[in-house]
Amino acid sequence: MLAYVLAALLSGPGDSVPAAPPPAQPAALEEAGLRQLVTLRRVFVDRFGGGETAAQMRDMIISALQNSKLFVITENQERADAILRGSGEDLVFTDVHSSSDSLDVHSSLGTNNATDSGVMHGGTRTEERTGRSMGIGAGDSESSHSVERRHEANATVRLVNKDGDVIWSTTQESLGGKFHGASADVADKITKRLIEDYERARKLK
Repeated sequence: MLAYVLAALLSGPGDSVPAAPPPAQPAALEEAGLRQLVTLRRVFVDRFGGGETAAQMRDMIISALQNSKLFVITENQERADAILRGSGEDLVFTDVHSSSDSLDVHSSLGTNNATDSGVMHGGTRTEERTGRSMGIGAGDSESSHSVERRHEANATVRLVNKDGDVIWSTTQESLGGKFHGASADVADKITKRLIEDYERARKLK
């Protein structure tokens, strides 16, 4: 870009200005970062943001990376070819669910009798009136309340080279694995993703 600006300033009115170089495509940037993965020999894992649980997750990630045999995990930052930075948290919380269903039915049926009597010329008049009514009432309600204790962990990490450029990153989360807890599962997922991308990088050679 600097060469393009200098050419524009130094060129005369009739001179043609070279076209600006096209911006790098995301795929090309990702490939450049992957190529750097296979050149790494030593990696330093920096302190994670996120409190005490983040420190425990950092230890698990160090252990998982050490077992992967991809790099030498060093405690000497000056000797590292890249630094793994990031943040993570491990949360234990209570999930409460409540629900309620109800059904009401009402009806009525009854009988009412009424008699009216009176005197009329030559005798007595009697009248009867009959009415019926029925009443039915029904109510049904059902409610449920559950309390579930849940465990969730997540982490975002990135590999930074000596020039300060991010060459690899990932975000992983877990509610816990079949054989280990949420933090250990996150560390395992991060390492597996790094191994997959490392193998992709080897095929780019």
